[in-house]
Amino acid sequence: MIDVSKVNFEKLNGLVPAIVVDSKINKILMLGFMNEESLKKTLESGETWYWSRSRQELWHKGDTSGNIQVIREIRYDCDVDALLISIEQIGGVACHTGNKSCFYRTLKTFKDERRN
Repeated sequence: MIDVSKVNFEKLNGLVPAIVVDSKINKILMLGFMNEESLKKTLESGETWYWSRSRQELWHKGDTSGNIQVIREIRYDCDVDALLISIEQIGGVACHTGNKSCFYRTLKTFKDERRN
């Protein structure tokens, strides 16, 4: 386990991206941001805490919606500046829109052909 102080929060002005994946179906649910305090609270509580860039405050996922995220595993990347968080989604949805995943819209789908 890495010491939280080793996580590189400096690249994004005190934040690291946290990619959240459903542990049961291995599907990306959302992208949030964590600062050092929210990561510590996540590690202590076993549930996700994020830094809200719009409200400029900590938020515990599920406090208002009931859609809590229970941590199964946290990984970090090779540069120690991004997190991959595997969770069990309690309440069925991760997105504030009511969708299971925040990635419910498609920008473009490519055909299964090699491009030259």
